[in-house]
Amino acid sequence: MSERRVRTRFAPSPTGYLHLGGIRTALYNYLLAKKFNGDFILRIEDTDQTRFVPEAQEYILRALKWLNIEPNEGVGFTDNGFGPYIQSQRKDIYREYAELLVEKGAAYYAFDTDEELENMHKRLSAANVSNPQYNFVSRDFMKNSLTLPKEEVEERIKSGEKYVIRFKIFPNKTVRFYDIVRGWIKVDTSTLDDKVLLKSDGMATYHLASIVDDHLMQISHIIRGEEWLPSAPLHVLMYEAFKWERPEFIHLPLLLKPDGKGKLSKRDADEGGFPIFPFSYYDNKINKDVIGFKEKGFLPEAIINAVALLGWNPGNNKELFTVEELIDSFSLEKLQKSGARFNYKKFEWFNHQFIMKKSNEDILDILKENVGIDNLKKYNSTQLSEICEITKERAFFKQDIYENIKYFFYSPNFSKITENQKQLMDNGFDENKINVAMYFISNFLEDINTKPWDFKSLHDILKLKLEKNNLTFKEIMPVFRLAIFGEINGPDVIKSMIILGKNETNKRFIKFKETILYFF
Repeated sequence: MSERRVRTRFAPSPTGYLHLGGIRTALYNYLLAKKFNGDFILRIEDTDQTRFVPEAQEYILRALKWLNIEPNEGVGFTDNGFGPYIQSQRKDIYREYAELLVEKGAAYYAFDTDEELENMHKRLSAANVSNPQYNFVSRDFMKNSLTLPKEEVEERIKSGEKYVIRFKIFPNKTVRFYDIVRGWIKVDTSTLDDKVLLKSDGMATYHLASIVDDHLMQISHIIRGEEWLPSAPLHVLMYEAFKWERPEFIHLPLLLKPDGKGKLSKRDADEGGFPIFPFSYYDNKINKDVIGFKEKGFLPEAIINAVALLGWNPGNNKELFTVEELIDSFSLEKLQKSGARFNYKKFEWFNHQFIMKKSNEDILDILKENVGIDNLKKYNSTQLSEICEITKERAFFKQDIYENIKYFFYSPNFSKITENQKQLMDNGFDENKINVAMYFISNFLEDINTKPWDFKSLHDILKLKLEKNNLTFKEIMPVFRLAIFGEINGPDVIKSMIILGKNETNKRFIKFKETILYFF
């Protein structure tokens, strides 16, 4: 670890909505900064104005706050003397440093028109050049300050002619740099092209803006996606040209599709019916709503835990982490090199685990939102605690909590008997099996009517009675649940009966029995 103060940055481009890959990049930057009591900075890299999405910046800020991985510096947060943190507000700064590179002989002015650039590519293609580009060969026959007389260059600039500033690549050299994830990397400069640093409209490209900002903002570690790895050699050369100390490079592995074949995309999420964005939004390009993790019912702490393990291994079998535990355990050396496969079922599992970890008081707050305080008065504090506990057992999403507790506050609607019967038929129950189950349940309720209603007693009686009648839970429980809850799925029947009480349980079964007998 560098002796410099740890300063990391999340620098998204507002050309789209923050997705899973961006969340992971932000999280790793956050964890590293917090681990070493450093600074986590949010910078908006909006140099690509042609693809700018007006709502994207606010979406990013809301997402980071919801996920509780908030920066302590940057856009929407504190300015510690390194701002502004939006690149479109720093144009003059970038021009100054682009001109400095020209003075150093590390960059040059290029006046080529779009037509001239297109013709250059055509000539190189006709000459069987596999990858036509503006480089140390082609620049010699182009219109730039390396081929034009100094006086003509000055006159063109003075007259207001449009130009760009390109970085000058010197061929036949080796760029060598260390990436904490990938080790030593070597690249022959002859394979690189002369990238544009300053565009004709005066806006810097990503290459110039990010290098200048990272230096001026004293960034110690650059944690970014694997897609930026091809740009790293150019950035190393730029640091050398400026004679600046270079930050540590960390290029994260790709997030892969669920089948592991290729990079995870928005299309995969759409086709698979799973979220990869924090919040839902309306996509004007496809004219439909895109579902988000929050609206799907995910807890932010579950997403953070799941995302943390997409490319990072703690080195043990531990899977569940609080944010504080992640900060304490996080290590750059434990980041993996190979791609990380997205497993949506695992995300669901994490969400279930964090719902289970919630206190009954937290669950009760959710109940208040859904059933109202007056309805809660039907039960005492002990019963409410039991309802919360039983509710958590089956909840994979936040809305499942309400789906599971409604059975305790609202009587089943048996008027939709056709739908009820279809639920049973779909689960292999014909009229005879339903009658067998009804007869068994009726006898069971009669047997326990005078018995203490505690879990062990009722469960033991039920189990013994099933064995005596040569029946299984599977043959009885769907009908039992339908009688108690109005659906074949629901919380544990015995636990629910104890909470509902003898009168309510019997009342529901009698009503269901009358409806079933009427139907048949």
